[in-house]
Amino acid sequence: MIFYPGGLESALTSTEIRQGIEKFEPWFYAHDLGNGFHTTPAIPPQVVHIHNTRLAMVEAAVALHFGPRVQGLECLDIGCHEGFYAVAMSRHGMSVTGIDAREENLQRARFVAAASGAGVRFRQGRVETLACDEGRTYDLTLFLGVLYHVEDPMLCLRQVAAVTGEMCIVETQVVDEVEGFAEWGAREWTRPYQGIIALINESGEFNAGNRETGVRPMATCPSPKALLFMLWQAGFSHAEILSPPPDAYEQHARGKRVVCAAWR
Repeated sequence: MIFYPGGLESALTSTEIRQGIEKFEPWFYAHDLGNGFHTTPAIPPQVVHIHNTRLAMVEAAVALHFGPRVQGLECLDIGCHEGFYAVAMSRHGMSVTGIDAREENLQRARFVAAASGAGVRFRQGRVETLACDEGRTYDLTLFLGVLYHVEDPMLCLRQVAAVTGEMCIVETQVVDEVEGFAEWGAREWTRPYQGIIALINESGEFNAGNRETGVRPMATCPSPKALLFMLWQAGFSHAEILSPPPDAYEQHARGKRVVCAAWR
C-alpha cells in the first residue's frame, strides 16, 4: 500500500503505478500520484499552467460558495479527461463522478484515481445526452475546457444546467466581442446583438486522433458576453465571470480564457 499525502492509500503497488505511468503515456496532465510518483505532460511546460489556474479558481469559487458544506457534496465532472479535477475534488471530501466521451481518457482517469487512492467513479458518456443519461442533479458540476470543443453549445449548456442542482463552474477559451445592430425584418427594424460564437475547424487535430478535441471536428467558441447570455438561456438564474489570480496562466490573465460560475 502507498501512503498518499491527502490521507488516502493507493490500491496499487509501486511497481503497478510505475508500469501504469509508462503504459498510458503520453499524458496531458501533471498528476501527482504521491510517494514521488507523477506524470509528465506532453504539452509544453509553459502551457501546463492552464490546469493549475483552472484548479485554483475552481477551488476558490467552491470554497466561497459552499464553505464547510463542501464535505459530502455530490460533484459531476463533465468531460473529465484524465480525472485531474475529479480527483482534486475528491480530496476535498466530495463524492465525485466523472464522465468522458473517450474510453482512452477514462482508462487513464481510473488509473490516476486508483494510484491516488481516490474513490472517484468514472463512466463513458456525452454532454449532448447528459440529462437523459443521468436522470438526476448534482450539487456541483464542472464543465472545464470542453465548451469550446462542442458543435452545439446551447444543447450542451442546457444539458449541463439540467443536471446542476446548485452551482456549475465553466472554463473555456473565448473570442473577442462583436457588438452592433442587426436588421430584423425590415431596414428600420433592428435588434442589438452582444457577443458572438466563432466556428472553429478542428479537423486536422480530430482526424489525427487528438484526445483534446471534441467528438466532432467543428467546434464553437463564445465571446464572454455570449457565454453569459447562453448560460442564462440554458436555465441558470445568474452567472459571473471570475477574476483570475495574480499568478494566472497568461491566457486567463489576458481574458482569452475565462472561468465562469453559474447558479441555478
